[in-house]
Amino acid sequence: MPRKFLSVLVFFGAICHAQNRAHYLGFDKNDYPGDDLLPVLHKTFAFTGYWLNNPPGMASNPWAGKRASLRAAGFGFVILFNGRTDAQLKGRDASALGAADAKAAIQAAQAEGFPPHAILFLDEEEGGRLLAEQTAYLNMWFAGVEKAGWRAGIYCSGIDVPDGQSTISTARDVASRFPDVKLWIFNDQCPPAPGCVAEATGPASGGIKDALIWQYARSPRSHEVGSCKVGYAADQNCYAPGLPHSGKTQIDMNTSSQADPSAGR
Repeated sequence: MPRKFLSVLVFFGAICHAQNRAHYLGFDKNDYPGDDLLPVLHKTFAFTGYWLNNPPGMASNPWAGKRASLRAAGFGFVILFNGRTDAQLKGRDASALGAADAKAAIQAAQAEGFPPHAILFLDEEEGGRLLAEQTAYLNMWFAGVEKAGWRAGIYCSGIDVPDGQSTISTARDVASRFPDVKLWIFNDQCPPAPGCVAEATGPASGGIKDALIWQYARSPRSHEVGSCKVGYAADQNCYAPGLPHSGKTQIDMNTSSQADPSAGR
């Protein structure tokens, strides 16, 4: 076979392989894993979560200034801003807080060097139907992000909970109110979640067909009815494959149809 023809076959074979790949795996965690672990983590994971402000329960942000290291290691990004709990919104001007937090998220994304039009995800960990103050806060956060030329997303529950005579998940409620907002859902119930294993299918398998990202394993494992036990360590944490168990390797696992879900590279 002529060399030129063989080269063409190899080229088109590579294209077909890339197009046929259904999903990419990613990890996220509150604490930064350390520069030394990035090459090993990238053997399994194509993308990582990246906090723009202090992660929940932390007094500082260990991810600040790490974008260049992660990008050099080959990672794509899910850019995340820690939002307000309902207790922090109750009795306050939720709309004003949403607008102020949107501005803070944009300033942090710019300071970290993320490109304009990247997707910024707001962390909303409380499940069920949105309350009035939560809706007002999200509305202004999404509007502020989009007005500045970025794109808005949300990290929220894809797990159905009782809601009067029916059920609702935060993801379905958000999708009905804010149809243009990108969804990063968590759902660790099995099925559909496979547990703490690097074998998940695409994000639509998480129960929300339009989800951009599905977080299918959380660390530590939740003890809600139906949460998967498969693959979790005895301490109920999920750890990165092939690495010793430690705080640096304790992770959540995700899947997406995109290797760089936030378009943050």
